[in-house]
Amino acid sequence: MKRDSIFYQLFRQSPSLLFELIPSPPDNAAAYCFDSVSVKEPRYEIDGVFVPPEDGTGTIFFCEVQMQRDELLCERLFSEAFLYFYQKRALFDDWQVVFIYPSRSIEQRNLHPYRGLLALSQVHRVYLNELGDIAELPIWVSLMVLTIVSPDQAPTAARELLTRAKQEENEAQTSRAIIDMVVTIISYKFEQLSRKDVETMLGITLKKTRLYQEIKEEGWEEGREEGREETAQGVLSLLIKRFNSIPEDVQATVAELPFSRLNALMVSALDFSSVADLRNWLQTHAENTDAPINHDNPNHDELS
Repeated sequence: MKRDSIFYQLFRQSPSLLFELIPSPPDNAAAYCFDSVSVKEPRYEIDGVFVPPEDGTGTIFFCEVQMQRDELLCERLFSEAFLYFYQKRALFDDWQVVFIYPSRSIEQRNLHPYRGLLALSQVHRVYLNELGDIAELPIWVSLMVLTIVSPDQAPTAARELLTRAKQEENEAQTSRAIIDMVVTIISYKFEQLSRKDVETMLGITLKKTRLYQEIKEEGWEEGREEGREETAQGVLSLLIKRFNSIPEDVQATVAELPFSRLNALMVSALDFSSVADLRNWLQTHAENTDAPINHDNPNHDELS
């Protein structure tokens, strides 16, 4: 499973989280907003861009969360960042780039052409497995580390984070956001588990979480097989909302999925970045509806 969506949810909830990972954050770090932007001619997609407030220091931060090795990562990110900075030069005084990896082993192997850039104080490489004890890190940073915790340690770490969320956060809304993120991460890690299994693992009731409420609102709450058609419509509604439009043949395939596959698609769809990802998933799972859902699909980067 791609973990990018987890980190981007974290950044949307707490944009200042990025600045807890790097030295010398801007004084107005709390005022930054987070977004994904397109760079035209040629078209690039920059996943993580932290834009300063209009009345603040003009440093723009480009962030890439990379959970699998990409041997052209530096080529891509520096090209995208520099082109965007060039096009928006009048808006910003400076730039910085942040790479976030689960460990050093995931880094691009041939970094020699970028040794100068990587040595700059403007470029930061963060390794989640080197940040320290998850129990001692700031809670939002701990959520990032939770994405790489091994499955045997994840339940305990998640329960500890839930306890911290209730104890450390004064604002109920912030505490709820943290709880929702823990539930989302664990649901991805243990996708094969039922809702009741996840509830037992975490010691909470999922009906109170945002993830469950959104699913319920779209008609995806667990139910009997005779509700499959309504569930399919709910899944299609969310997919269309995400991608603006879905080809008719894809809609037809989704509409025919059995109930169990619709549930799995709903969870996996959170990681899709295009209709092509949806097609790949359907090709893998729709053709053999009796096969168990697993993470062997190369397009599905498992949280582990």
